[in-house]
Amino acid sequence: MIDIDYVQVIKWVLIVLLAGFIGQFGRSLATYLMKKARGAKAPDQPDVTTEAESPKQPLQSTASAPVISEKPSLPGKSEKKAAKALIKMRKKENK
Repeated sequence: MIDIDYVQVIKWVLIVLLAGFIGQFGRSLATYLMKKARGAKAPDQPDVTTEAESPKQPLQSTASAPVISEKPSLPGKSEKKAAKALIKMRKKENK
């Protein structure tokens, strides 16, 4: 007859669950800490995107809405969110 040590099984299950928890939330915590550290070091530096990261804008007539080349710098969170939403809408219009 096989003798199963249930305490050992429970320990391994808890170890696997802990590893899954760390894997799930560790990355988001690391990105949060990196953003916080970068923000404290250089708040004046604008976001730099390379040509490979930035989407190509198709040519269109001047009658459409103007394309914003930079993100506007606004002090309030709600104003920033509204500006982001406006930028996204304009990008979708350009597709």
